[in-house]
Amino acid sequence: MSGPPDRLTVDADLHARFDPRVAVASLSGESDASWARAAAPHVGAAFLGGIALDADARAAARALVARGRNEFLPDDPTAFVDRQLATLADAPDAPPVVGVNVRSATLAPIREVAGVCADYGAVLEVNAHCRQEELCAAGCGETLLRDTERLRRYVAAAGDAGATTSVKLRAEVEGVDLPTLAPRLVDAGADVLHVDAMDSEAVVADVVDAAPDAVVVANNGVRDRETVREYLDYGADAVSVGRPSDDPTVLRRVRAAADEWAAERRVENGEVTP
Repeated sequence: MSGPPDRLTVDADLHARFDPRVAVASLSGESDASWARAAAPHVGAAFLGGIALDADARAAARALVARGRNEFLPDDPTAFVDRQLATLADAPDAPPVVGVNVRSATLAPIREVAGVCADYGAVLEVNAHCRQEELCAAGCGETLLRDTERLRRYVAAAGDAGATTSVKLRAEVEGVDLPTLAPRLVDAGADVLHVDAMDSEAVVADVVDAAPDAVVVANNGVRDRETVREYLDYGADAVSVGRPSDDPTVLRRVRAAADEWAAERRVENGEVTP
């Protein structure tokens, strides 16, 4: 395995590689290399995971499994990530951009897995999104949205390890203003802001305005032409599909809408003639 790529090169190339403007978002216990390859004909990016990294996050994941939720619980999470990324690195049918969504209550595992991501030119995505009680009690998921300095340390650690860094965020969390948080995360080193807009779709425009240097991926309810165009018109760089990410009919429909929108913008910008 080669050494980490130049992070600046990876970041500068992210917009170009993220084509089409569609991602599939991580689904716990389902989003592995095989899932990413199945989605690849329709997407520009796939986020594997979420992977629970440290003891507290893994205990929370086991509690979720006990009540019927599907979770990744490999014996060695870092080795698991390495194997998944190695599989995709050797696959001609892998998505252009691959990320790994991770949960951790502590900093060191973030840094370690970010180093693995850097080795493969993959994105490390910090999960500040999951809202299950077990994960929040462990200090993971959306709890991080209210702990800005700890979240910033996670982002900085991932960047220092050489990884392009994403943060998965959730709107409508009490006491959290995403447009205020977004530039602080970018200042800490976040390259991508992956925003679950919940029922507040317009927050995507506010995040785009607040963090113009970030790649903003809009998530929640992305199923059809209407939802794709709404998010892209708000200024999102891309959209992501969540639960139907294993449904090729939905993915084809979303990709067609994203491609249509991008083609219209090229005409408007004079890049091509109609």
